[in-house]
Amino acid sequence: MSRKPLDFAKINRAAMARPLDILQRWLPDGRVEGHEYVARNPHRADKKLGSFKTNWKTGRWADWSSGDSGGDLIALAAYLHQISQYEAAQGMAEMLGIEHG
Repeated sequence: MSRKPLDFAKINRAAMARPLDILQRWLPDGRVEGHEYVARNPHRADKKLGSFKTNWKTGRWADWSSGDSGGDLIALAAYLHQISQYEAAQGMAEMLGIEHG
């Protein structure tokens, strides 16, 4: 079975139109610090905010303790939900009301 093509750029543009809404949905205990959304990494035993950050203007994210990082919100969705980039983009398209395929 072949996968339906997804417009990753279109999905990322739609996500970046409302990055804080998305970040607060995925990482509800986070907070905004300047251009960064700082939260606890759900894949580590983080006890406090600090090392897991997403630049809400660019979508780039990193966990400075573990070294995990990515360049956009699709990559962050894949990381958080432990799914493929394709599955993350597909889920985001649905969440954002973007038709695909």
